Amino acid sequence: MQKDAAAALEVDGLSAELTDAGAAGAADDVDGLTEVTEDWINVIHDWLAERFFSGKLADWEAMLIIIAGTLILAVVLHVIARLVIGIVVKFVVRRTTTTWDDILVDQKLFSRAAHLVPAIVVYLLAPLFISPSLEMDWEIAVRRCAAAYMTVVGMLLFTSLLNAAVDIYGTLEKARQNPIKGFAQGAKILVYLVGTVFLIAALTGRDPWRVVAGIGAITAIVMLVFKDSILGLVSSIQIFVNDMVNVGDWIEMPKFGADGAVLDVTLTTVKVQNWDNTITTIPTYAITSDSFKNWRGMEKSGGRRIKRAIMLDMNTIKFCTPEMLERFQKIEILSEYIGERTCQIERDNQGRVMDSQDAINGRRLTNIGTFRVYLQEYVKRLPELNSDMTLLVRQLAPTREGLPIELYFFSSNTAWVEFESIQADLFDHILSIVPEFDLAVFQSPTGADFRRIGADPTGGGRAMA
Repeated sequence: MQKDAAAALEVDGLSAELTDAGAAGAADDVDGLTEVTEDWINVIHDWLAERFFSGKLADWEAMLIIIAGTLILAVVLHVIARLVIGIVVKFVVRRTTTTWDDILVDQKLFSRAAHLVPAIVVYLLAPLFISPSLEMDWEIAVRRCAAAYMTVVGMLLFTSLLNAAVDIYGTLEKARQNPIKGFAQGAKILVYLVGTVFLIAALTGRDPWRVVAGIGAITAIVMLVFKDSILGLVSSIQIFVNDMVNVGDWIEMPKFGADGAVLDVTLTTVKVQNWDNTITTIPTYAITSDSFKNWRGMEKSGGRRIKRAIMLDMNTIKFCTPEMLERFQKIEILSEYIGERTCQIERDNQGRVMDSQDAINGRRLTNIGTFRVYLQEYVKRLPELNSDMTLLVRQLAPTREGLPIELYFFSSNTAWVEFESIQADLFDHILSIVPEFDLAVFQSPTGADFRRIGADPTGGGRAMA
């Protein structure tokens, strides 16, 4: 135990000697720099005293000349650095076939890097700002300002890199499906926060961790100020992972009045250009917290649904007469159906004991049933029909406006303008063909109907009955 204690004392003594030696060496270095600085100032002082000034005035002039010389040297080196970097970068970029280096140039990465040169020069020449004769010690302040400037330049460099990364990623095909602009903006906020901590540390000369501990008291305020950004960052991650919204998607979000194509997905907002060319901005976090409709699935499926009903006047529904069947059989797409169904119904009615000619006892074709078959066969022959998807012509529950006959199928053309044209052409034909089946489309009475009734009370009475 005594040996261990003695060894520990020896180690402590050796460490203390090394520490004292290091401190003495650092002090010697500072004294050396001070002597060099003082020699420079004395040389300038003597030169000024011989020609222009003397005494304290010469000391001030010497210090001003050092400051001006340092600034001029920094500016000159900055200009040279920009020229050299510009020439080298242009030489390299012109001889490459890739686009990422052009993007780095466009984002001013290299031109911003040139700003580090004057900051480094001022930082290294800071000991020249010590003047024992004037009792001035600006070295610490100058170095802190230079370090703060380098911190700001570093923040700008990281920002340029992030912008370049977004632009480079935008050249890929999957950029539209998985945009990373929100992530880049979140990373920028992190860079600014970390850079601010180092900037404060550089200006105050404190350890960055102590600065972080010092701003812990205002964390609640920071959370409140950056609430939307934090929520947007989390939402951007969810949008990216779950592939919820992509640039170019057609979305509907009635709560925010959005109905159009997505223009941009950022950290805080999703921009939507509505079909009336207005722009709607939606908070990014609302995409994950509220409901919305994305039409991307329809566009990728290759089929856009047509679901529309026409209202038929139920007073015009009746059994088909032989004359009607003869007329229907002349319709090309119904001829085979009429022939098969007529033979089937005749065979079925021949087996009945009662009079098959009675509408109640026998089976008969109806004009509305034949009309439904016509619609189904007509839609099957449409060149725009997506035959791999559902095709349905059905009756819905009767209403006071009539009997709805609904068409439910999918068009292979999903483009909005062409889709609307296909739908309009189809129902133009349907509405025009309805009277051929002795049916009538229901329409609420208009002013013209009431005027016609008033002009012919007898006819109107019969019509109303």
